[in-house]
Amino acid sequence: MLFLVAALLLLGFALGTVAHAPLSFTLVAAAVIAVWLAVFTVRERHGRRHQS
Repeated sequence: MLFLVAALLLLGFALGTVAHAPLSFTLVAAAVIAVWLAVFTVRERHGRRHQS
């Protein structure tokens, strides 16, 4: 999952509007997305364990 985030960030940095944003903003946005995905993953795994 994190590989996908990194690949999309690099693609966006090279081709998209992220290329026009400052590097610090891009890194902060990538970190926020990575934390959001990690929290989502933990909540999904925790929910599936206690559901069955």
